[in-house]
Amino acid sequence: MSVSDPVADMLTKIRNASAAKFEKVDIRTSKLKLEIVKILKNEGFVKNFKKVTIDDVNYIRIFLKYDGKENSVIHGIQKVSTPGRRVYSGYKSMPRVFNGYGTVIVSTSSGVITGKKASAQKIGGEVICKVW
Repeated sequence: MSVSDPVADMLTKIRNASAAKFEKVDIRTSKLKLEIVKILKNEGFVKNFKKVTIDDVNYIRIFLKYDGKENSVIHGIQKVSTPGRRVYSGYKSMPRVFNGYGTVIVSTSSGVITGKKASAQKIGGEVICKVW
């Protein structure tokens, strides 16, 4: 099945798997998705990830993270920029999620980075998603 927005599909799979308390979720690989998952791991939203191959198709296996009471660490994950409506932000007006408790993921000219790093490096870009 063809997907018009693969990143939104990935975020929905992560959101649904964490709501259903799954241990892991498999997502088709792309460079952008891999960079987003690396940021999610570095920011502490997922436990770990690895690349796997199933029937000659490459996947990213994401191991979801839960707290001591079996509640998901990811309380919300939302796509901001869509194929029909691209959202760009300069470094001065970079959005903040829950006053800094969440993370904004931005695609810049120097790669996919968090909103805090983009502001520190004084570069803007396309706002991909928000995670809290």
